[in-house]
Amino acid sequence: QVQLVESGGELVQAGGSLRLSCAASGRTFSSYAMAWFRQAAGKEREFVASVSKSGDFTYYADFVKGRFTISRDNAKNTVYLQMNSLKPEDTAIYYCAAGTAYYYVASFRYDYWGQGTQVSVSS
Repeated sequence: QVQLVESGGELVQAGGSLRLSCAASGRTFSSYAMAWFRQAAGKEREFVASVSKSGDFTYYADFVKGRFTISRDNAKNTVYLQMNSLKPEDTAIYYCAAGTAYYYVASFRYDYWGQGTQVSVSS
């Protein structure tokens, strides 16, 4: 079992920045690829970004390229999502997930999920 806990979500104005954190339990954190998903009200959960087990490879959804950066610190069992130039359409609950490979974008490919953290961007 891997327990994931997200934090850092809050209300910000458009154009602002936030850094989300996802803290993972266990000594096997580095054996998992990590990803961020988000779900806006009334919409399906969608892939945002992912990072490989080592942190050497990343992948991003088109709508966040150039604005968001995913990273991980395996020594701290933590994955981050740095979000810049936030837009109102980024408003959603953001979820951290752990899986077998970073190149998966479908939610069912990920085995463990956090409880989510709310990001709200005002205009």
